[in-house]
Amino acid sequence: MEWLFAILVGGLYSAGLYLMLQRNMFKLILGMCLVSHGANLLIFTAGGLTRNLPPIFSETTSLPSQITDPLPQAFVLTAIVISFGVTAFLLVLVHRTHKTLNTDDVDDLIKTDLQ
Repeated sequence: MEWLFAILVGGLYSAGLYLMLQRNMFKLILGMCLVSHGANLLIFTAGGLTRNLPPIFSETTSLPSQITDPLPQAFVLTAIVISFGVTAFLLVLVHRTHKTLNTDDVDDLIKTDLQ
């Protein structure tokens, strides 16, 4: 099962990097979202895939191997919040750039520095 998630992470990373190399700023934001989703899935896969096990050690579970590690879940929740903040900032930045310069092409932004 881990090999399937590894292929999915590789696909998300490759699609995200391909979109980030495009000249359109909307594609850049979409590529960053795909890379962040790939990173979240990578953290979950690296933490170990277990099903139907509680993340808390209690008296009913006899062995520590019968629990799920809650640390990858906490990392992914933190990464989701950070990626949401970065995406919101990028959307506002692209909106303001498009409103000011009437373009969403990255190469046209270089011309504004020369004036």
